[in-house]
Amino acid sequence: MYKKTAVPLELLTFIREGDKFLIAGHKEPDGDCIGSQLALSSALRRLGKQAQPCSAGSFKRTEVMRWADRFCSAPDQDERKGARVIVVDCSASDRTGDLAPYLEGLPVAYIDHHALGSVEPSAGTPIYLDPAAPSVTYLIFYLIDALGLEPTVEETELLFFGLCTDTVFFRHVDEKGSAVFDCAARMIERGANPKKTYHAIYGEKTLNSRILLGNMLSRVKSYFDGRLLITTEEFEERERYGKEGRDTESLYILLQSVAGVEAVAVIRQETRENCTVGFRSVGRIDVGSIAVSMGGGGHRNASGLSVKGVIPEIKERILEAFEKVL
Repeated sequence: MYKKTAVPLELLTFIREGDKFLIAGHKEPDGDCIGSQLALSSALRRLGKQAQPCSAGSFKRTEVMRWADRFCSAPDQDERKGARVIVVDCSASDRTGDLAPYLEGLPVAYIDHHALGSVEPSAGTPIYLDPAAPSVTYLIFYLIDALGLEPTVEETELLFFGLCTDTVFFRHVDEKGSAVFDCAARMIERGANPKKTYHAIYGEKTLNSRILLGNMLSRVKSYFDGRLLITTEEFEERERYGKEGRDTESLYILLQSVAGVEAVAVIRQETRENCTVGFRSVGRIDVGSIAVSMGGGGHRNASGLSVKGVIPEIKERILEAFEKVL
């Protein structure tokens, strides 16, 4: 049974001694990042503190765009004065993208569940890091409890949303995950609605997203006797459908369901000069390490990167990296 890491005393002290907080997340925020930021901000306000969620990321994903107007992208001097920063879902300030310059010089703490690229404990920075945790919202749930609060219904809905986002509605939970379901049950008891959450994550997709999904499925290529699948999104498709036309998780689910597949790579030509790459693995393959070797990061079974280049040359680099493990 998975056992959660105790909330560090240093983090609790960091919060209790502060009056004003900027709650930052990584660029291209997902449901776990956004749910963590909003729920933590709400809890801190209930403790009588000022708390502002901040993000320089895109809110074009259909499941998160509803919350875009609750975030600040460039905190001004008054908002930064006397503030402390809590960065969630990553453990390096440079992962916050264009927000990073606004956070420089401020006291900072991190809450994360990514094993790769983490802050070393010797750095003297408060960090609540648990690579075994299924999501950061899972950690926030227990942090709120450690602060002496019961999550509100809205906070619980946000936390459950993030938990379901990162576990892909519990598809990534294995035989050691009974504590994850225990936490989910506690969230449901406090008002989280699984049916509503599932629809919020996987429903309300555009017709363009289905068309783009079909295009990308049609160009899937198989490598290493079917153990690796690679597909691409061309720059012209990005221009035509936009980021809001993407449904990456459905694409991963379909590709990972193919018999014999151990890993999946999705390459997107974001600009004429740069690509993003997403990796997923079914079992033994550590795609997090592969992403790190190419300048990215993430989890053992889910990771990604942004890299200069065009699709053909990036694909060759990916094949070289997977040749070593497949």
